Amino acid sequence: MKKLKCLSAFWVSVMVMELLPVQVSAQDEQSSKLTVNADLYSNYIWRGSKLGTGPAFQPSVKFSDGGLTIGVWGSFDARGYSETDPYISFSFPFGLSLGITDYYLPDLDLFEISEAEGSHAMELNGGFSKGGFSLSANYIINEAGGIASAGGDKYFQIGYSFKNVSLFAGAGDGWHTIDGGFDLCNIGLSTSKMINITDTFSIPVCGQVIFNPDRGKLFVVAGLSF
Repeated sequence: MKKLKCLSAFWVSVMVMELLPVQVSAQDEQSSKLTVNADLYSNYIWRGSKLGTGPAFQPSVKFSDGGLTIGVWGSFDARGYSETDPYISFSFPFGLSLGITDYYLPDLDLFEISEAEGSHAMELNGGFSKGGFSLSANYIINEAGGIASAGGDKYFQIGYSFKNVSLFAGAGDGWHTIDGGFDLCNIGLSTSKMINITDTFSIPVCGQVIFNPDRGKLFVVAGLSF
């Protein structure tokens, strides 16, 4: 419990740190390291599982300085599913990245941190990329009944990106599989292109085909970025 209280205080500090650059941006917009993005996807597929129903609007705000990134990412759909995930990460020049993500559902009490009804699942993130190759490992460190985290959930993913297509395969346990056992749950490919609207404006479009062998599900997803 004490550790989770410290983590809650940590995320309050993170939010303050992220908002501070707004004043700097107003003074010198070109030097601002605060960015805002928005994506629209036909469905929200997370590590091979469908979350929510129908199209998902996914905004994000982040502050980057050198290898440090502090941000908040969210997903919201018309049927009421909502998710808001603060995170912090640091990337090293040789391809390694380390971070922590707080999975939080806004319908739950922000300050509830008990094991029985906790609304925050804290995940340690590690990744490595070199050329087109990528590898990631993720581990949930706490039990939080409100968000259905038992703690100890693991997920690993390997991928390779070619010129226009990326291939990936992921396996996990806990949240990620039907019975909680470790299994393949996220195999697929993704591709993207730019759609020119005018001579000076274009929109990135991406598509994914995702197969979850653990659940026996096949998804096709399309998305736009703004």
